[in-house]
Amino acid sequence: MTHKVALITGGTKGIGFGIAKALLDQNINVAITSRSSAKAHEAAGKLNAASKTDAKVFGLKADVRSLESQQEAVNDVLKEFGQLDIVVANAGLGHFASIEDLTPEQWQETIDTNLTGVFNSIKASVDALKASKGYYITISSLAGTNFFAKGSAYNASKFGVTGFTQSVMLDLRQYGIKVSTIMPGSVSTNFNGNEPSDKDAWKIQSEDIGELVVDLIKMNPRTLPSKIEVRPSMPPSK
Repeated sequence: MTHKVALITGGTKGIGFGIAKALLDQNINVAITSRSSAKAHEAAGKLNAASKTDAKVFGLKADVRSLESQQEAVNDVLKEFGQLDIVVANAGLGHFASIEDLTPEQWQETIDTNLTGVFNSIKASVDALKASKGYYITISSLAGTNFFAKGSAYNASKFGVTGFTQSVMLDLRQYGIKVSTIMPGSVSTNFNGNEPSDKDAWKIQSEDIGELVVDLIKMNPRTLPSKIEVRPSMPPSK
């Protein structure tokens, strides 16, 4: 694990931050992105301050909706570390409303970020991952297989991520690149305005997803868990 390099989109909080910390604990160098340069550097500072390994984290301003921006982020990682072994396409958002109320702008932002952003992340990094025989991981959702009312935009984006990733897995395994999608259920994060607290103790925690990513990377390369559903063990009683 030592000396490997990871790039995590949307890594300043929540699942992305938890994955960054888990990889850092394995002595993996990490780059995290945000649309805000200040937030990216602030989160990187927190991770570096808490690190117990020689690996380091640096923050990058990048927008997954832009292929050019993602390519610049990958180039910055290669310039800083000389290689790229792991890409985690984590950046995402959600707009939830009945189709009667969902605006075209909300639809487009959801698709551009959650689905096109995943496309841009692999397009920008595929050559680097070929060179390292690396790992590409997308963060989908159980909403990528289970639909619900007021979830048309989010469901569409996550169903798309699930299918896209599985197809990319078939495209890239011939180059020694491993591709997986992780589909979490309820996670204690800041997603959609939630503020994590003790009431979220029953949910999956961001560090749990980080642990899962580490397990995937450590697995014998002859075996590929290409689609992983993960959910809380014991949701609260209704």
